[in-house]
Amino acid sequence: MSDIAIRAEGLSKRYNLGTRERYRTLRDSLTDTFTAPFRRFRGRRVPHIQADETFWALKDVSFQVKRGEVIGFIGRNGAGKSTLLKILSRITEPTEGQARIHGRIASLLEVGTGFHPELTGRDNIYLNGAILGMKKAEIQRKFDEIVAFAEVDKFIDTPVKHYSSGMYVRLAFAVAAHLTVELLFIDEVLAVGDADFQKKCLGKMSQTTRAGRTVLFVSHNMTAMRGLCDRVIWLENGRLVRDGEPGDIIGQYLANSSAAASDRTWHEEETQKNRCGYLRRARLHVEGEDHIDTNTTLNFEFEYVNKVGGTILNFSLHLYNIEGVCIFNSVSPAQPAPVGILRGRCVVSGGFLNDGQYRIRIMVVKDTSVILFDEDEALVFAVHDAPRDLDWYGKWTGIVRPVFPWTMSAVHEEMPTGVAGVTSTY
Repeated sequence: MSDIAIRAEGLSKRYNLGTRERYRTLRDSLTDTFTAPFRRFRGRRVPHIQADETFWALKDVSFQVKRGEVIGFIGRNGAGKSTLLKILSRITEPTEGQARIHGRIASLLEVGTGFHPELTGRDNIYLNGAILGMKKAEIQRKFDEIVAFAEVDKFIDTPVKHYSSGMYVRLAFAVAAHLTVELLFIDEVLAVGDADFQKKCLGKMSQTTRAGRTVLFVSHNMTAMRGLCDRVIWLENGRLVRDGEPGDIIGQYLANSSAAASDRTWHEEETQKNRCGYLRRARLHVEGEDHIDTNTTLNFEFEYVNKVGGTILNFSLHLYNIEGVCIFNSVSPAQPAPVGILRGRCVVSGGFLNDGQYRIRIMVVKDTSVILFDEDEALVFAVHDAPRDLDWYGKWTGIVRPVFPWTMSAVHEEMPTGVAGVTSTY
C-alpha cells in the first residue's frame, strides 16, 4: 500500500463573476457528447468569456500528503484555502487538475456541514456516520462520547434547526472528530465556538494527530499551526507560495503580512497643521527579527520638523487595540526644542503585549498642555503569538500579556489529615 494519502496535481478552480455555477447532470453530459460533432461541423463555438469576468480561486496547486501527516494551510482571506478543501472533499469540482485521495474523509468546513435541519441531533449523528461508511454498531460505540463532547445531551432528541450556532458547531465537530475515518478536513469553523470550546477542540485535534490520522487544517491561529502541524502550506491569490516546516513558513508569512505598516513618511503639506511644524516620519523598528510576536521588543521612532525654536515640546504616544481600548499613554520628557528635526523614541519590551491588532496615535505637545499635532493612525501593526511551552494553543486572554517572575518549589511537610498524597518528582 502506498504511503501517500493525498496527491494533488495542478488543481485550479475558476469562477465566472456575476453568474452562479451550474451543476451538470448525466443528461447534460450525454447531450454534449452526442451534439459535439454537429457543433464542430456547423462551426459553432462556446461563447468566449472575457478575462475580467473570471476569477481563479486556485491556480496550479500541487502537493502530496503522506498517511498520518498533519498539514496546515495559511494565507489571507480569499487566498484559496477553503476552496481547496471543498475540492478535496468532493463538494466542488476543479476546473483543471486532479486530486487522488485514499481513505474515508470527514469534513468540517462550515457550521453543521451535512446536517439535516429537520432531523434530531441523534438522527444526524447516525446519518453522518452512515454517509462516511460507518456501521451502526461502530457509531453506537462512539455515540455517548460524541454527545458528551458536544454537551448537547439535553437536546439530543431535538431537531437541529432549533440549535444555536454554538450547539450546531459543537455537535458537528464532535461527529467529525470521533467517527473512525482516515482523513479529517477542518476549516476555520472552530472560531465560531467560545474559548472553552476552542480549547476542547484543539485538545481533541492534538489527540487525533497523535493517533496517526491524516489531518488538513485551515486556521489563522499560528500557535495551533506550530503545535499541531508537521508541515504548513502557504497560499496567496490562489497559488502555492511555500511548503515546508511550520516555523519557517509561518515566520515568512508573518513577516510578509506585517511589513507594509512598519514605516510611514509624510510630506509637509500632508501633516502641516499650523506654523509650528509637522510630522515627517513614524517607524516601528524591530532589531534582529523578521516578524513581530509577543516576545519581540518594539522600538517606536518619530521625526517631527520643528519650525519655532525654544518651544517646550514632548511626544505623547497612545497605543490602542482593535476594539479601540487605550492600552497605555506614554509621554516623553518635555524639553526646549531647537529649529530642525526632533526625534523621539519609545521602547516597549517583549513579553508585554498580547497578540492582536494595534494602532499608534502620536501627539506633539507644547508646554505639556497645548496639542500642536495629533495623528490618530500614525502606525498600524499586528503582534502574533510566540511559540509556547504549554500544551494549549487557544487565544490567551487579557489585553496585555506581561511576563512576571514565578517560582515553584515542593514543600516537604505532612499532608493534612484525610488527604491522600501521591509521590512525584519535579
